[in-house]
Amino acid sequence: MRPSRVAELRREVVDMFYHGFDNYMRIAFPEDELRPVTCAPLTRDAKNPGNVEVNDVLGNYSLTLIDSLSTLAIFASAPPDDRATGPKALRDFQDGVAALVEQYGDGRPGPSGHGLRARGFDVDSKVQVFETVIRGVGGLLSAHLFAVGALPISGYEPLGPEHDPLSPPPIHWPNGLTYDGQLLRLALDLGTRILPAFYTKTGMPYPRVNLRHGIPFYKNSPLHESSSGDHIVDGPPEITETCSAGAGSLVLEFTVLSRLTGDPRFEQLAKRAFWAVWYRKSHIGLLGAGVDAEQGHWVGPYSVVGAGADSFFEYALKSHILLSGHELPNRTAVEPKPKDDWLDPNTLFAPLTEVENSPDAFLQAWHHAHAAIKRHLYSDRDHPHYENVNLWTGSLATNWVDSLGAFYAGLLVLAGEVEEAIETSLLYTAIWARYAALPERWSITHKDIEGGLGWWPLRPEFIESTYYIYQATKDPWYLYVGEMVMRDIQRRCTSQCGWAGLQNVLTGEKSDRMESFFLGETTQYLYLLFDESHPLNKLDAGFVFTTEGHPLILPKAKSSVRSRTFDQKELIVYHDPSYTNTCPSPPSATPLTGSVIAARDDIYHAAKMLDLHLLKPKNRLGLPAEGTKPFGQHTPPWRLESDLQKLTPFPWTLPPEMVPQNGTCRKINQPVEMLLEFSSNAQELIGVSAFNYLMGIQNLERLTMDRIRVQTLSGLKLTMRQEEDTDGEWRVSKVNGVQLGRDEFIVMSRAILGEVSDPRFNLVRDPVNVKLVHLHHVDLGQNKTDKEMEQPRPESINTDDDVSQEEQEDEESEQQPETANATSEEPASSSLGSYVKSLLANLAASLDDLLDGIPLEAAVTALPSILPSIPSISSIHAATRGIKRPLNVFLNSTAVTATGIGAAPLPPSPPPPSSPYGPNNPTHSRLYPPFGPVPRDMIPYTTIYAAGQLCSVEHPLEDSIPRNHQILLLRRGGCSFSEKLSNIPAFPPSPSSLQLVVVVSDGEDEDASYTAYYSGQTFSSQGVGGGLARPLLDQVQKTPGGLVRRNPIPMIMVGGGEMTYETLKRAKGVAVGRRWFLESQGRRLRNVIVDEGDAGGVA
Repeated sequence: MRPSRVAELRREVVDMFYHGFDNYMRIAFPEDELRPVTCAPLTRDAKNPGNVEVNDVLGNYSLTLIDSLSTLAIFASAPPDDRATGPKALRDFQDGVAALVEQYGDGRPGPSGHGLRARGFDVDSKVQVFETVIRGVGGLLSAHLFAVGALPISGYEPLGPEHDPLSPPPIHWPNGLTYDGQLLRLALDLGTRILPAFYTKTGMPYPRVNLRHGIPFYKNSPLHESSSGDHIVDGPPEITETCSAGAGSLVLEFTVLSRLTGDPRFEQLAKRAFWAVWYRKSHIGLLGAGVDAEQGHWVGPYSVVGAGADSFFEYALKSHILLSGHELPNRTAVEPKPKDDWLDPNTLFAPLTEVENSPDAFLQAWHHAHAAIKRHLYSDRDHPHYENVNLWTGSLATNWVDSLGAFYAGLLVLAGEVEEAIETSLLYTAIWARYAALPERWSITHKDIEGGLGWWPLRPEFIESTYYIYQATKDPWYLYVGEMVMRDIQRRCTSQCGWAGLQNVLTGEKSDRMESFFLGETTQYLYLLFDESHPLNKLDAGFVFTTEGHPLILPKAKSSVRSRTFDQKELIVYHDPSYTNTCPSPPSATPLTGSVIAARDDIYHAAKMLDLHLLKPKNRLGLPAEGTKPFGQHTPPWRLESDLQKLTPFPWTLPPEMVPQNGTCRKINQPVEMLLEFSSNAQELIGVSAFNYLMGIQNLERLTMDRIRVQTLSGLKLTMRQEEDTDGEWRVSKVNGVQLGRDEFIVMSRAILGEVSDPRFNLVRDPVNVKLVHLHHVDLGQNKTDKEMEQPRPESINTDDDVSQEEQEDEESEQQPETANATSEEPASSSLGSYVKSLLANLAASLDDLLDGIPLEAAVTALPSILPSIPSISSIHAATRGIKRPLNVFLNSTAVTATGIGAAPLPPSPPPPSSPYGPNNPTHSRLYPPFGPVPRDMIPYTTIYAAGQLCSVEHPLEDSIPRNHQILLLRRGGCSFSEKLSNIPAFPPSPSSLQLVVVVSDGEDEDASYTAYYSGQTFSSQGVGGGLARPLLDQVQKTPGGLVRRNPIPMIMVGGGEMTYETLKRAKGVAVGRRWFLESQGRRLRNVIVDEGDAGGVA
């Protein structure tokens, strides 16, 4: 785009701003907003306090002027022109500050602190905390930083090199005002009036506060505990629901306020609120949109990038940018004795840690948040976009995008994720081209406005992202996008007294409101897009735009002694090397067109999602091109002529010469899907299970947050999708119409799969991985004394073949150590019992509220509970005191078999259990008995001997050990696997002799846990996939005497290191079973778990 044309667009943006600003100052000031259609002020709705759409934002403190000051300061750096745009904007900025001080005082306690309207912001207005902070406090702080020169204005240098920006001298302005920090003091006054909202038990602020009276409407606040309660407002309970963005997006404004005033309260409160939200993320790393500030639980199951959560992600990254390079804050607030109204909600909580105060902690939060979004919300079907998913499972919840989500592309640019920003912003560009605005919600499924939410209140998010991407790429395509936005606003939103939002983007109906952010953000980002040489576009410093578009920076003192800094070694190392920490170089310009974006081979993928190819072309005014039938944005699509001149590029402002003449598109990504439907057998028994009524489907049972059990194949419908990122493996994306998340599994018992034989659904025995089940006993009746815990126990436990496990338990205390190196009870076993007891205690304390209203039998089974017969959830812990038999705890581990010429086949798997317990028994649906003796056919190996590495020739293994122990437990290392086996004495085979050697490998990276196995890892002899390498037995097995062993010993290996070794050493018994998996057309179904009815590993 020619420089002269860019200059003309810049001029038009300035005119657009002043058309709104001048009318506001003439008609509406000092009220909050302007009605652009009726040419009247817009004030709070006193007759309807419940009108939160207006009352949450309008606080009777001249909101539009405060929001516009930073835009005027930005205009003040305009390049010289014949209209003197820059000097005029600087005068208007200074006059605006003077007008604000006249109305609300200068923030001092004396007479000068009382303005025409109020002393500071002492107004009886109940406002939203989030909106007041980002618009009011943020606007005042940004204007102050411009006023003292901490943020640049061309030609305006109020401070000399000897002055400290943190303690600036008085600055004399041409309008007669001596600026000495009035805006900063007013920001402190406004921030102090918001403090009562932080008196919660969660650290998250209440959503609303009265600027004069505080929070008398929140009756449960700790602020009222020491008062008489006379000031508490009677009436219906006030809504305590806020959102992740509202609670967690205060760090930028409050941190700058604390650093500039020396009052640490605000920074600590905002950071604590941020971490209070972050620590509540789900187990898959997702944040909810709504959260209860009083109770701390999520409100609603949705996780989004748009409305409700948007600015939380923004402040995670921008807080890192703002805080980097600065020392840790002073966290000690000294209460001034003369003041009786001093409030500090920080006293309710322990101080934040150094990690929570550090900038790197916020960067780490951003990395993890974006990784979860990319994993669960990002979809490249048709064209990259973000879906709305279930907070706990990651499954698709709703399939629409909202206009607030358009901001995320700009945030990605700051994070260096430029390619993702470009591709996802293309969809929003296409939506704008379709509707000449961004409707509040657009349905991906129906290619239409979602639920009638078709308004656009002059929001800035789309043009904000366009500005950021242009700064990173310098691609002229985005200048034409900016022109398209401006032309459509001029054509559709202009009114006599300002700019009106669109109540309906289809009909063009206008709303009689000009929101303050139009002047504070939308016009500001448009201007910066067209002013590449602006000082802010070249400022090499840690400044950020807040979510309201206000530039903020932390000035550094001219001379200061740095306090103790944070030790970076205390931080957790980022676990994913793919995190982006540097910005990529801009792409090279494409020959002839000059635009890389216009030549992308996916540019029309987004256009196709909107059916732009079916719309008529427009001329440079945004109207139907000459010679075509008139049409509006909402007219039914119709086919265009095949003539090239009739094509509809987007943005519609793009000149024909920038459209590649030979442009081709790559194939649209539409994953291969296959539907399998099993015939229905009405006679088949379907076990009744808890949460089935919650699932809404009889043959599905929710086991855990990420696992659903299929109880029968009768009538089952599976939708399988082929995943390109896993070498073509299949993933079940839907089961009986229930959407599954990317990390959600379905569990099937091998018993219901035995007779299935189909190339599309085939049961396969795993040739490498096996399941190792080990039994442990936990005494729930009473805690052992310290003296009992100190009693030694043998490393090995012998049981006669004819003695049951119950008898063995009675005789165990009389057994003497068989080995010289007997050890005392280690934490590996005692901690397991403590953990289970603690789990039950917490269960009793919390599940009453969680399962309120759910039938008891259903709730107990659904946990799945290990105490199915307890009559009351709240009495679980008390009921266990009378149980004399220990609780059976079964732990599942995944092991890998040995390979090589010395490998031996595993012993045969135990036959089906001869007990009333089993997956198909509706009375006893658990595979293993919860208490008492376990049938020998379930846990066949009950004698275990731990022999360390078994590499020493000087200390050979005693001959009796392999004869009398069924399991030999070894540590990896010290010698080869073949050498370990050669150190085992020869023994005659018998049911009580050695059956299996279990080797425990060290290192977390080699942990072949059950979870790792079923998260898609495949273990091979080379360890491909990051799993556990198979033990290599490269020699024929021999005895210590060098003879070939007539009966080779099977070997398996598990991961886990010392903890696994100690746990297995103290197991009461061990069983080994085969792993199975399902495949379709030769490729594995990666999120299907095949088990023996043991809840997918939760036994």
